[in-house]
Amino acid sequence: MKAKTLTRGAGILLPISSLPSAYGIGTFGNAAFKFIDLLADLKQKYWQILPMGPLTVGDSPFQSISLFAGNPYYIDLEALIRDGLLLREEVNSYSWGTNDESIDYSVLYQNRYKVLQTAFERFDCRDGQYMTFCDESRSWLEDYSLYMALKYRFDNKAWYEWEEALRSRHEEVLIQYRDQLSHQISFWKFCQYEFYRQWNELKEYANKKGIQIIGDVPFYVAYDSVDVWVHQNLFLLDAQGSMLRVAACPPDNFSENGQIWGNPIYDWDAMEADGFSWWRTRIEHQAALFDVIKLDHFLGAVKYFSIEAGEPDIRKGRWSKGPGRKLADAVEEAVGNKKIIAENMGTVLPGVNKLIRKMGWPDMKVLLFAFDGKADNEYLPHNYTDTNTVLYAGTHDNDTIVGHYRDCTDYELAYMYSYLNIDSKEQISDAMIRTAYSSIADVVILQMQDILQLDSEARMNRPSTIGVNWKWRFSDKLLPEERRSWIRTQTALYRR
Repeated sequence: MKAKTLTRGAGILLPISSLPSAYGIGTFGNAAFKFIDLLADLKQKYWQILPMGPLTVGDSPFQSISLFAGNPYYIDLEALIRDGLLLREEVNSYSWGTNDESIDYSVLYQNRYKVLQTAFERFDCRDGQYMTFCDESRSWLEDYSLYMALKYRFDNKAWYEWEEALRSRHEEVLIQYRDQLSHQISFWKFCQYEFYRQWNELKEYANKKGIQIIGDVPFYVAYDSVDVWVHQNLFLLDAQGSMLRVAACPPDNFSENGQIWGNPIYDWDAMEADGFSWWRTRIEHQAALFDVIKLDHFLGAVKYFSIEAGEPDIRKGRWSKGPGRKLADAVEEAVGNKKIIAENMGTVLPGVNKLIRKMGWPDMKVLLFAFDGKADNEYLPHNYTDTNTVLYAGTHDNDTIVGHYRDCTDYELAYMYSYLNIDSKEQISDAMIRTAYSSIADVVILQMQDILQLDSEARMNRPSTIGVNWKWRFSDKLLPEERRSWIRTQTALYRR
């Protein structure tokens, strides 16, 4: 298959949530537009974000209530004020947290929807653009809005804790609740209308500035999601909707003890029987949102690791064969002319790299995995053989560069010092950036935390932990002109 290569360039990984704002979390507001201006000023070509779906327990963007809906937290409240749907004093009457450097998700959960509800009560649902959006999004919006209304009706319980008739989606019961909850259903539709309206304006601005947006697409689906509730036949569930097996990961570079993610496992036979239509639909949806799609944990399509639901011992997990090329072909057809990055990180599975090469998709490397002292390490740039490569210094699941090497001894770092031509830890971060930029890889993506040379306090995610992740926030004050000039110079020097 002919390779769909990416334009040589550099980019920055920064989630929408990490953008600065006065309201507790990043939004599609002015700071997002300013960040696009910053990317252009730094001569970057790519902005990679994390999944933008509405959050469930744990606040992970990779565990979303819907694969199609957007997170209402990202709606710019300033825009709602300008539109006359909110008063500034109403917005300012709520607490949005006390730390501009960290997100307080509990405060957002308590207050954000109250403010959006106030805006909705002033919104005219006869608005033509709103009605068009609802009609064009009907295939997913109706189910999502009902699901959210039901969750709030039942004290935020997940679908598998509802009464049997609702769990099993008896049509007469669905009709009854759609009628009873019609006002709240309209509220959730309003939130999605505002989310997508604002997102489309932001993406259009980015593209006009020459910035392509890379969207991260989760491989698995949260159990507490409308997607599983509506499509129970596509997952390994029993007659009551309980999971039989759950997604997991054996020990790897991200977690030495392995991870039990807890997502339901796909029924690949059922998915293949209808030509992977569910996958095609979700990929088409993502392709409309982004310029490049990064498929998270794509190795699960070739071979996936799972464990019996409720089993705590990762050693009792097992590998199973995935759909492989059949799914990859369906994804390639659905994505159209957009580009794909398939993540092949984690446990080494040769079949994954073989499939990615057959599809013509770029290879993916992580520079933090390179310096084990072995000259034949596949992540060392001198071993790259194909320019069709996306190189990350580190991902959202890794520590920052500074944090990663903080406790290493000079003896342990001797090979790295020699390779990078440096002699101290303080030089590692910039030396790794230069090395990445000078490589043959078509695309280099750096976390903003690494550009800022921040330590572990700025880490985005610590796998196998909850309650401490996805909170870091960026501030323009962290990036002085001297640092900006250095990034511009490296970008130009290595033709990025």
